[in-house]
Amino acid sequence: MKESAPAPAAAATPADAPRPGLRTHPNELDQRRIARLLEKRMRYRYVSPRVEACDDGYRVVSPCCSRNVDQAGGDIDIARLAWDADSGAWRLYSKDHARGEWLFYDSGRQIDAVLMALLVDAYRVFWP
Repeated sequence: MKESAPAPAAAATPADAPRPGLRTHPNELDQRRIARLLEKRMRYRYVSPRVEACDDGYRVVSPCCSRNVDQAGGDIDIARLAWDADSGAWRLYSKDHARGEWLFYDSGRQIDAVLMALLVDAYRVFWP
């Protein structure tokens, strides 16, 4: 009687590999979702910010209409959204343009809730 070959072992996957059904960041779907949410912002509604992919999430870039940061009105960083896979939360950062640093602002599990601070921006933290 002939023995059958053993079944091949399942390939091991690294612990940090994306699991099926989960989106990795950045991705086009969330990038478009953020862009749509930005249309509901309260400040500088006459400019067209754009959402760019970065290593761990997304950056919001916009022309500097106030000329407070860029006298020529060029594009400046407005916000950064980073996905923290370990905590399962979004982290929102504002830009300190004088120091050239990103400053942590807020975090949460739902991107819509985290973005509310950016959309309202009552204290001009994001839209200088």
